[in-house]
Amino acid sequence: MGYYVLQFIVSFLATMLFSIIFNAPRRLLLACGFVGAMGWIIFKLTVDLDFGKVMASFLGSFILAIMSHVMSRRYKRPVIIFIVPGIIPLVPGGLAYEATRYLVSNQYTLATNTFLEVTLISGAIAFGILCAEIIYHLNTRIKQHYGRMNGKTYKKSYNMNNRA
Repeated sequence: MGYYVLQFIVSFLATMLFSIIFNAPRRLLLACGFVGAMGWIIFKLTVDLDFGKVMASFLGSFILAIMSHVMSRRYKRPVIIFIVPGIIPLVPGGLAYEATRYLVSNQYTLATNTFLEVTLISGAIAFGILCAEIIYHLNTRIKQHYGRMNGKTYKKSYNMNNRA
């Protein structure tokens, strides 16, 4: 349990500091840190449950993007303010460095395998954000549709009662 608390704190601080670098508004720094830390904790939990790094990256970025949309609505700010700093802990930069090191040291098999893993993880992150975007917009459209239907039904019945 203490391990996950430490992971949460470190990823929270990292995301918050990247938010400062990306010029996020000061009042949103804690929200940005929280979103990034939740994405990282989901990633760590799923890796520890042996889902694999690719699936863990997908789930981490999916949760991160959903939370970014929620925070965007709550604070009335663009989603990008929350997604960009929050995604930083999930990006496989160390693995890409390792793949490049293998390539330079003529270990082509290891380099190819590691580059493939980096590519799959990066694709999973992008796909997680895309799926969250689609689901969030579908949810919004459904809410709007049912809100309009209920509003029209109410208005029609109200108007009909006034005429009678």
